[in-house]
Amino acid sequence: QVHVVESGGGVVDAGGSLRLSCVVSGGSFSSYDKGWFRQTPGKERELVANMKWSDDTTVYSDSVKDRFYISKIGDKEVILEMTKLKPEDTATYYCNIHHSLWEEDYWGQGTQVTVST
Repeated sequence: QVHVVESGGGVVDAGGSLRLSCVVSGGSFSSYDKGWFRQTPGKERELVANMKWSDDTTVYSDSVKDRFYISKIGDKEVILEMTKLKPEDTATYYCNIHHSLWEEDYWGQGTQVTVST
């Protein structure tokens, strides 16, 4: 059984930084894309950052570009470094792993990030 567990959320002042971690277990995930999404109440979940399994190409939403950075440690840990945080970054952040050929998706339970003014 696949488990996806995020950690590292919390409360931070605007301008500060946080590091989110996602650990995946229960299988081999070398051929899965890995990404972070976020969601606020009443809104759809949106992509924050994604890393392709094949060549580590990264994609960022415009709202976080040059502030957030996605990386991985091996095939089972995904990191999101968040800098220069803004109040509008407040959301629940979810880790996602995705197999494009098999159309498989696994999600974590989410970790809350709150940026105070």
